Amino acid sequence: MVVSSEKLKAIAIETIDKEEPNLLLVNKEILNNPELKNDEFKAHQFLTDFFEKAGFHVDRSFTLPTAFRAVYSKNNEGPKACLICEYDALPGIGHACGHNLIAESGVAAALGIKAAMEAASENIGQLIVYGTPAEEGGGGKIKMIHSGCFNGIDFAMMVHPCPFDATYGNLICMQHVVVTYHGKSSHAAAFPWEGVNALDAAVHAYSALSMMRQQMKSSWKIHGIIADGGKKPNVIPATSKLDYFIRTPLVRDMQELQDKCEGCFRGAAEATGCTVDIAYDRIEGDYYADVVTNPAMAELYEKNVATLGIAMPSRAEQLTFPVGSTDMGNVSHVVPTIHPMYAIDTDAANHTPEFTNASSTMQAHRQTIIAAKSMAMTTIDILTDSNKLASIKLQFKAQNSL
Repeated sequence: MVVSSEKLKAIAIETIDKEEPNLLLVNKEILNNPELKNDEFKAHQFLTDFFEKAGFHVDRSFTLPTAFRAVYSKNNEGPKACLICEYDALPGIGHACGHNLIAESGVAAALGIKAAMEAASENIGQLIVYGTPAEEGGGGKIKMIHSGCFNGIDFAMMVHPCPFDATYGNLICMQHVVVTYHGKSSHAAAFPWEGVNALDAAVHAYSALSMMRQQMKSSWKIHGIIADGGKKPNVIPATSKLDYFIRTPLVRDMQELQDKCEGCFRGAAEATGCTVDIAYDRIEGDYYADVVTNPAMAELYEKNVATLGIAMPSRAEQLTFPVGSTDMGNVSHVVPTIHPMYAIDTDAANHTPEFTNASSTMQAHRQTIIAAKSMAMTTIDILTDSNKLASIKLQFKAQNSL
């Protein structure tokens, strides 16, 4: 007897509800042991142990020391669905981006999907869960893409806590650049004419970039700091350093804005008599790309989350929400992807101590369970309907051709 997709979704939800005490333990274990990018050894151990006990085949340190792969399938055949767990924290403020909740959501959805796969009368596909380290600036997913981890994956998804609900997050490209000016040191009072002031170059560039904003597209963003401006007031700085993020909504815009910024950096060196080194902090040659949301997957997610009591804002309203960047964007350029944002009932912005506190609450846990159920239901919808998967892939191909 064929088990309907609705029955399989009900089994997934029931399983997640049954496992809720264990899922809360996952959340709290990662929350209470924050680890920075590429140093998530406790989280890696805990999560891989958990998946192994749950009946998944686990590959530890998969392509990266703190990455992992957990796989479940009946016969290693059929379409491959991919869920993402993140678990790195931020310096000084712990899980201020809620990665403890992202890990919990990935585990919860995986348990629900596995139960549905076991209950299905026939094989419906394969489930791959990737533990992806170093989202906070380390580009773990970019490295995993270059290692071939997403080859053969049919679609991928994850969810992310924040102050609002959105299926189409404003998740844009981000390029990190460090600019170092070299001048000549001298006594600032006795022999200033002997010096070449590297701080002047940094200030000049900072001012030029600020003035350039008047002519920038409203969707482009640049923000940075003077990371090194000298050591003592009476010593003309021989070196100075700027640390900047350059962001654009689309990959095709990045080179243009990068060139404009570089003109400011080099012009400041020329104006002050300094030399300049411009270093782009790229990961495997890439920067964080924009998230390309697959419309068919997004529609399924919105329908499923609505059955759990969450009404998503209109797409037009979602596009007015605050922006951010993630290496999940790079994943969305190689496989069909969604990255829904879900509210955890806080007004606090991500990357603040207040959001760390918000991500530790029972309300955040409850909202995470809803998001995890929605991922599980969406995955089951796709795996049980080859036409839906075909439509998703056609949309992905069309988006990539733009």
